[in-house]
Formats: sequence, structure tokens, C-alpha cells
Amino acid sequence: MSEVKAQYEAFPYPARDPADEAKRLITGSPSHVLEIDHFLFQGRRDWRKPLRALVAGGGTGDGLIQLAQQMKDTGRAAEITYLDLSTASRAIAEERARLRGLSNIRFVTGSLLDAASHGQFDYIDCCGVLHHLPDPAAGFAALLAALAPGGGMGFMVYAPYGRAGVYPLQEAFGALYAGLPPEARLKAAKEVVANLPEGHPFKCNPNLGDHKDSDAGFYDLLLHSQDRAFDVTALVGMLDNTGWALSGFALPVLYDLSRITTVPDHLNAIARMALAEKLRGTIKTHVGYATRATEARPPATGRDRALIPHLKGLRAPDLTRAIAQGQTPKLRFNGIEARLSLPKEAAPLLAAIDGRRSLSQIAQASGTDPIAFGSLWARIERDLADHGLLLYSSILRA
Repeated sequence: MSEVKAQYEAFPYPARDPADEAKRLITGSPSHVLEIDHFLFQGRRDWRKPLRALVAGGGTGDGLIQLAQQMKDTGRAAEITYLDLSTASRAIAEERARLRGLSNIRFVTGSLLDAASHGQFDYIDCCGVLHHLPDPAAGFAALLAALAPGGGMGFMVYAPYGRAGVYPLQEAFGALYAGLPPEARLKAAKEVVANLPEGHPFKCNPNLGDHKDSDAGFYDLLLHSQDRAFDVTALVGMLDNTGWALSGFALPVLYDLSRITTVPDHLNAIARMALAEKLRGTIKTHVGYATRATEARPPATGRDRALIPHLKGLRAPDLTRAIAQGQTPKLRFNGIEARLSLPKEAAPLLAAIDGRRSLSQIAQASGTDPIAFGSLWARIERDLADHGLLLYSSILRA
């Protein structure tokens, strides 16, 4: 048994109790259905066709359950394949699906390097896996081989700067505890971490919390035997070299250099994002979407008035009321605080967002002339879409 497989058999990750499915649905990025449509299908996917999806390295099932449940809730058909090396993780994911009555999932134990042997997929989820492979390029290439024409991938890989303090500890623990069983490694490493001196980079990093949540989280963060972080430049280079093209990051605002400083004209888009990552210094994961390079396409934008906007993570009545009253609601995520600064005139447009009306229908109902609507909607989109709060999708349209 490989060291990585042994880890996940001993400590399935993330730590989940299937009984909690009765209390909540864990949602996030990637693999939220609205994000899939927005970033990979320009908000225009034909949802009358079943979504063939692969969850590659599905672990205990967070992304899997989110996707399967959202497809069920919207009445859309899906054929989802779960793939993971760990039988212990798979057992938890299967029980979570069973308790929810999700029958649109096929469970497979195996390596994502063999993904293409399980079919061709419109959407591939690979969250927190590629950076754990001895050869990440082989993983990216294997997933591309399983991608159906016109499809895309949602991914998460580790980023270096927000994980300050992690890698020296990983290296030290790897040297100290090589050959010990996982339980013994965990016990010894916990003792060291508990006695780290004040001022230690790991102890001072407020972005890290997995080690406090569970034994599985501690092990995955500090004792993993194979862990490589990608900065923006390395990630885009990896995508380019393996036949992928970046569509966009789930939270574009984190990579927007213009929100941090004046941007020199000579910098290209990738260089701008790379510098934003360095200046922020708090990004610990890159969450984004990619397509086949030969089918590269940008995310949806409101320039297409036929698209249907959705609010994600916000209640439209609350947001509308706040904007109508001239308030500037505070946002907080990834160590960043921001405020929405929209004019009161935006309130009626926000109130009209219901996941079924197109932009042209919202404009017509508001009585706003086309030029004024375009200017106002551009402000709404910049504030909301850049924060991952506004997405375009036809999933609810009959």
C-alpha cells in the first residue's frame, strides 16, 4: 500500500459524519452548479441533456454530494462517477449519498490516472488532489483524456503564500517520522506543534485551521508525504503544458491587481494575477475552472443580455433592502474585507434577479433605457461577480 493511500485509509479526508447530512448541505467551490455553467459553458449550457460528471479523487464526498444534491434539487439529470483510491473515504461518501437518497452516482475505487477508462465527461471535479500526485502533469493530462468535447474541469490546488510555515514542518516531520505508522506520526507531530515557539511562521499564520478541526485535517496539512503548492505562474504553466486553458478563478477579486495598486500597462493578464497573489500573501488555495486549450472560452458576462443572472450566497431581499437604503454591506473572505458600494438605482435590478429572468427581461421590466442599464449593470457585475456572488446560468429555465 502506498504511503498516500495508507494515510487516507487511516484518516479519511475531510473528516465527515454521515449523520450530519440531515442537518446541512456543505456547499463551496468548485462544483457548484451555477459556477459550472458560468465558468465553463458561458451561462448557456443545455440542461435538458444529462450532465456526465467525474469527481476525481472524491474523498469523503463534499464536492460529490453538493453536485448530486443540486442536480436533484433543480430537477436536472446527472450521471456522476466518483473515483478515489481510499476505500475508507469511499465508504463515508457512499453513506452520505445513501442518507440523502442520491441515486445518480456510480462509485469506483481507483486512480484518477485511469480516469479515461471510466468514460468521457462533460464536467470533471478535481479538488485537492493534483498537488498530491508524484507527477501532477500526468494527473492533468489524464483528466484531459477523460474530458468530452466542449466540457471543462473545476479544480483546487494548494497555493504557497497563504500556507506560510507549512512546508518546513512537513519536511521536518517527514525526516523525523519516516517509517512510523500514521497514528504514531500524528501523535509525535502533535506534540511538536503544541510546543512551537511564539513567532513561529506556522503559529502566526491565521489562514490555517485544518490542524485544529480534526486528526484527518492535521495529518493532511502537516504530515502528507506528497504535497506541492502552485503559485499563479506555475499553475497556468502547468495548465498550458498539459493541454488546458484557464477559464477563471472562482473569486476573481483575489487576483485583481487593480484593486491593490496602479497597474503598469506592460503587464499581461497572467503577470497581473501573479503579482496580486504575491501582494495579497493570504491565498492558500487556487480554486478555478479550465477548459481544453483548443476550446478555450472566457466565463459568462452580462454583455450577453440573453443570460440569466443568479445571486450566490446572498438573499436578494436583504441585499436589495440594504442597497435601497444606501448601505454598503461588508464582505469578508480569504482574509480580505470589502464593502459593496452600489447606487440606490441598482436595488430594483437586484430585486428582479430570480434565476429565471434574463438580463433583457430585467432591463425591460425596470424601464431603464439600454445605455443606463448597461452602465448600471456593469457596476453590479464588477462588485458582485468579482466576489463570486453573481453568476449566470440557465439551469432553472424550463
